[in-house]
Order: sequence, then structure tokens, then C-alpha cells
Amino acid sequence: MDKIFLHGMKAETLIGVYDWEREQPQTLLLDLVVGVPEKSGAGDDISNTVHYADVCEAVRASLKNQRFLLLEALAEHVADLVLSDFGAQWVKVKIVKPGILPDVREVGVEIERSVD
Repeated sequence: MDKIFLHGMKAETLIGVYDWEREQPQTLLLDLVVGVPEKSGAGDDISNTVHYADVCEAVRASLKNQRFLLLEALAEHVADLVLSDFGAQWVKVKIVKPGILPDVREVGVEIERSVD
């Protein structure tokens, strides 16, 4: 399977189970790996693949308007968006919430989903 990726994408959303976390949006770091049609670059035509700039813009816009308690729910949301809106065959979503716990550099989740 051919893949494109976005590593270290920053996005803001309201996230967290504690009241103090939900007072203002937090910046998260996302890594996305997206399965695209095999040989999607053979014709050098952007319409044959998943346009990563469009994915980035859609994810950021969607998260800006959402509120989540759990990173797991946020990851599911992102995976669903990429699979349904961009015709991806498979997606891996890693979300990192940096500096949220004392003496822990980052916490996060990683999921993989595919079209059935």
C-alpha cells in the first residue's frame, strides 16, 4: 500500500476530562499516515491521490469546532474524517498532548483504521 504522511501537525481543540483542561483550547501534535491508491503518483495528477494540504486544513478546521473529553475519541474523529472525506483506504492517527503531566514529556494515543 502506498502512503502519505503528515508528522508533527499542530492543531487546537478543547480536550480533557478535568475542568482546568477545558478552560481554553490546547495545542496537540498529530501524526497521520494515510493509505492512498497504489501507484497514485504514476500519472502525476493530484486527483489520483489524497491531497495532504487539504487533509491538514480539514482536520484543523474540524478540531477547532469540536470538544472532546478523551484523546481516544478525538483520534476516532480524525480517522473517520480522513477515511470518509478523502477516500483513504487506511489511516494511522497518533495524537500527542505535550506537557500535560508533571515529569512526563508527552502522553498520547495511536489508532489504525481502514475501510471495510
